[in-house]
Amino acid sequence: MQASTSRRSPSARHSMHLLSAALLAALALSACQAPGDVNSSTSKNEQVGKVGGAQAAQADAPRDKLQAADAAAAASAGYIAPAEPAKSIPAQPLTESEAKSAGNLAPAGLAQAQVDQVMVTGSRVREDSRLVRRMAAAPMPVASPAMIAPPPPPPYYSQPANTEKYAEREDNPVVRASEQPLSTFSIDVDTGSYANVRRMLNDGQRPPADAVRAEEFINYFDYGHAAPKSLATPFKVSTELAPAPWNAQRQLLMIGIKGYDVPKQTLPPVNLVFLIDTSGSMESPDKLPLLKSAFSMLTKQLRAQDRISIVVYAGAAGLVLPPTPGDRQQEILDALGRLQAGGSTNGGDGIRLAYATAKQAFIKDGVNRVILATDGDFNVGTVDNNALETMVADQRKSGIALTTLGFGTGNYNDQLSEKLADVGDGNHAYIDTLQEARKVLVEEMGSTLLTIARDVKIQIEFNPAQVAEYRLIGYENRLLKREDFANDKVDAGDIGAGHEVTALYEITPVGSKATRLPALRYTEATAAAGGKDGEIANLKLRYKRPGEDRSQLIETPVLRSGQRAVASDPMRMAASVAAFADALRGGSQYDGWGWDQILASARSVRLDDRWGQRAEFVRLVERAKSQIGELKPANGVAVSD
Repeated sequence: MQASTSRRSPSARHSMHLLSAALLAALALSACQAPGDVNSSTSKNEQVGKVGGAQAAQADAPRDKLQAADAAAAASAGYIAPAEPAKSIPAQPLTESEAKSAGNLAPAGLAQAQVDQVMVTGSRVREDSRLVRRMAAAPMPVASPAMIAPPPPPPYYSQPANTEKYAEREDNPVVRASEQPLSTFSIDVDTGSYANVRRMLNDGQRPPADAVRAEEFINYFDYGHAAPKSLATPFKVSTELAPAPWNAQRQLLMIGIKGYDVPKQTLPPVNLVFLIDTSGSMESPDKLPLLKSAFSMLTKQLRAQDRISIVVYAGAAGLVLPPTPGDRQQEILDALGRLQAGGSTNGGDGIRLAYATAKQAFIKDGVNRVILATDGDFNVGTVDNNALETMVADQRKSGIALTTLGFGTGNYNDQLSEKLADVGDGNHAYIDTLQEARKVLVEEMGSTLLTIARDVKIQIEFNPAQVAEYRLIGYENRLLKREDFANDKVDAGDIGAGHEVTALYEITPVGSKATRLPALRYTEATAAAGGKDGEIANLKLRYKRPGEDRSQLIETPVLRSGQRAVASDPMRMAASVAAFADALRGGSQYDGWGWDQILASARSVRLDDRWGQRAEFVRLVERAKSQIGELKPANGVAVSD
């Protein structure tokens, strides 16, 4: 081979030198090239565990450069005083844990500082350092574009096929009052199901049946229930009885609970921890960017006596903003603005750190709450739902509640987000637009943050002399045993300041031709004669005041004399929403009531629509009708065993 080379002409040898130099230049260029967005791509490569060029470069970076960047970023964020420039020391590779910490735990300012640097690192570059210096000293040959290899494409988060998770549920059955006169359930103030289904319909997607929770559809709207006059009685209970709009042979019982509304300016001091998912799955515009805008709205409502902290989590968790007074809004907004997405999702570590931060800034007699904002796609660390629920349930005993806000599509874990809020003494909402963020975090801030009654339970005892059958609409995952009602150890839903809770029962009176259960051969002749003739049912409600362990009882009879000949506007609206939820689940419960009947009922309502929510509801029904088509119930009405 040597002899063959020596026989080549000088021009051929010169061409070979030019080609070798160009290839070496391309090699050096690819080793130095930062792939796209260094801030996001590097962290994502490290956190998903891919041992590639970006991770090797980070692991082999000189320790003094990373420390200097860390100090500069922390100083710009206002956390510590700027450190003096580090002196030059021999290059030392970072340990595996240090490299992971630099990628996962540093605030966004550190990542930005790394973007501003161009560091040539890696074993391949060190091995060829003499050749690189020789090339730098020699004149660079001019190479054609075809001779230079293009830089590798930047890594990106790959969204798998739709993996959204919803808890399986079946509609409540029709129950014979003479056999089961008691119906017991926990109240629910969540609204996430309605907003999430709205997102699907607006995207042209038919919602899966399990994504539809009738009680969250109903509770999304305000029905103008009567409010208590003072906080001494934290809420007021009201009822309405009228013929069911889909069948005049049945009745609809509406139960309304209205919490005392505390003006925003009189809210007690607030200690909030924003627990924000910054993993790679949060990269799309409807996730982290929308989340940052939503929290910015809430930040602008804060006062000097409030405290805000920001905890983020991806492959690991980190504190981005320590407890900060609410009037230092620009500092809070800057911290939010620096957040970027990348990596896997260790939600368990994030929850632990968030609660620890909330305890550190705990305000006695104030509002202490963690607000978890995520798509719920926990995939590393503690990923078992039961373990996460146990962790949150243990933490609520410390007086710190948990609110969950769902974001995004494709991998949204509705099941986990809803359950964590339930066991964390909080509420769950889904944010699909800036308008929804304003509704949840600005207009309803008091009810979102301040709890005025805990463990609120409802128990209805139906009078078999008046009621043949009944069915609770929704609340399938909030049902309680009859003995749980008086057991103060059993957890239930909470009511915030100004919150409304609405529940609907469909009732079939004794003697009606619309009964759905077949007659029994053996019945007690005295069953129909029992109870008080003037009462349809007796409503009992238990609740605890914040900080108290013993519940208080409210009891209200539902009188037959109170029945209305025609349903009120609020009841017609609630009935329309309930029927819409049933239609989306298959349309089996409402005696053939279809899209046209739902639309006609909703359009007939004459109530204040300041925020346009009822008009939007009508548009959603129209959209569902065009996308789904005529309703064809596949199954009959469920009945009790």
